[in-house]
Amino acid sequence: MTHDSNVDRRLLDELVSIASRACAAILAVGADLAQREKPDRSPVTAADEAAEAAVLEGLSRLLPGVPVISEEAVSRAMPAAPGARFFLVDPLDGTRELVAGETEYAVNIAFIEGGRPVAGVIAAPAMGTIWAGVVGQGAERLILAPGAEVAAARERTAIRTRARPRRGAIALMSRFHRDPKTDLFLDRIAHVERVVCGASIKFCRIAEGAADIYVRTHSISEWDAAAGHALVEAAGGTMTMHDGEAVPYGRTGFRLPPFIVLGDGSQPL
Repeated sequence: MTHDSNVDRRLLDELVSIASRACAAILAVGADLAQREKPDRSPVTAADEAAEAAVLEGLSRLLPGVPVISEEAVSRAMPAAPGARFFLVDPLDGTRELVAGETEYAVNIAFIEGGRPVAGVIAAPAMGTIWAGVVGQGAERLILAPGAEVAAARERTAIRTRARPRRGAIALMSRFHRDPKTDLFLDRIAHVERVVCGASIKFCRIAEGAADIYVRTHSISEWDAAAGHALVEAAGGTMTMHDGEAVPYGRTGFRLPPFIVLGDGSQPL
C-alpha cells in the first residue's frame, strides 16, 4: 500500500540524525536513571526525558509549527487534536528493557499525514543501529554511532520483508507484556516459532526479513507503533486491525486498537 507524501530522502535523513542525537542523550544519562512511576504506573526515567528534549528540539527546527505528540508530554497534559500532519514520538520505547539491562529499547519517530504513518525511524542506542523508511519509497538499516549525523553511517543497507516460510515462520512476542490472548491467537497458526523481542525492535525484525508476525491483542498508544508501522509498510509488509481494516491514527486519546503486523501480507493468518 502506497501513499502520496511530502516526505523525501532529505527529510528522512534529518529524522535519522535527530534520532541519533536522542540515542546519545539516553546513553549520556548512564546508570543514574532516577526511575519513577507515571500516573498510569508505567516507568519513566531521566533517559526518557533527555531523549524527549533532544527529539523535540530537533523537530522544532526541522519543521517549525508541525505538532509533535510525544509520550512524556502527553503524560503531563493531553494535547488538542493535531490536524492532518503531525509527529508521533516515543522518546524511549522499552523503558522496562533499559531498566532491566536489556538492549532492545529504542527511540521512535513517526510522521503522520492524513491519519496514516508515512515515515518512520526507530533507533536502538545500545545496538548502534537505526531503521528508517518512507512508505512507497523503501526502507533501510544504518549502522550509526549514537550522536553521529547520518552522513557518518558505517553501513546503509536497503531492507525488505520476506515471504513467509511454509514452516518455521517466526512470531515475535513481547518480553514484558505477553498475555494469554496472544498465545491463544498464535495457537491457531501452524508451524510458527515464538521468539521474545523487546519494544519496537519487533517491527525492525519484520522489516528486515528476520521475522514474520507480530500480533497485538490489546490496545496500546499510537506512539508505540506508528514508526514501526511506517517502517514495515516501507519494507513491503502490512499492519492492519484484526478485521483487516486500516489502523487509524490521531484519534482522541491516541490509542490504537489491537493489530496484526505481517512481513508477507499476501498470506493471511
